[in-house]
Amino acid sequence: MHSNPVSISLSSYGADFVRQRGQEHFLGLLADAGVTRVELREELFTHAPNTAALAAAIAALGLECLYSTPLELWTAQGVPDPQLAHKLEIARALGAVALKVSLGHYQAGCDVAALATLLPAHGPLLLVENDQTAQGGRIEPLQQFFQRADALGLRVGMTFDIGNWQWQGEPALHAARQLGRWVRYVHCKAVQRRADGHLVAVPPEASDLQAWAELMAEFTPGVVRAVEYPLVSDDLLALTRAQVRDLAALGQGVSSEVLSHA
Repeated sequence: MHSNPVSISLSSYGADFVRQRGQEHFLGLLADAGVTRVELREELFTHAPNTAALAAAIAALGLECLYSTPLELWTAQGVPDPQLAHKLEIARALGAVALKVSLGHYQAGCDVAALATLLPAHGPLLLVENDQTAQGGRIEPLQQFFQRADALGLRVGMTFDIGNWQWQGEPALHAARQLGRWVRYVHCKAVQRRADGHLVAVPPEASDLQAWAELMAEFTPGVVRAVEYPLVSDDLLALTRAQVRDLAALGQGVSSEVLSHA
């Protein structure tokens, strides 16, 4: 039985801490913890990264790389964000297997065919995530977008963020059943409501892990799953190893392989 691949979104270690240390500081920790992929976050770079050096360091440790940007794929004007090509180029320079964006303001009139000239035939896969917004965090527009992209033969996939569905009150299991065929990457986080009413990401409890295992059954076996919840400890290596072990075990009832293309 194969262990399922696990990614770590570096935002999990705390934005301020990561900005102080630099994202490259955590690569050795991830490799020692048995991580398959590092998710680099655009918003955590304090200056333009040396992509060649960072790509070499990631490759030397045998890690995959995913590049995450807060860019919304569709602008409020209903056209692809003009920065998309530049973000894809950064991802390519980092040796990333994928670029993660959010859906943005997709609607039926959007010219999805316009993406054809922007998406590379080879190199980073474009992964569109459900975020926490009204425009990009609901099942229906995401489903419509992926159906249209499929019809046009576009090379796109989905990042399924388990916790983000709660921001728009969408059931995660229903979303998984509607969107599972497009999912190539899974963001895992539990969510709690604070006393002030705000929702926040938290580490999973046993009940969360059980629910996540049910969701994984809706996706391709061996899909990469990522920690995107707070990792805080005096022993980050031990904590990270434990979280990797828990997420790797999800869906082990089915033989799985690492999906190198997603």
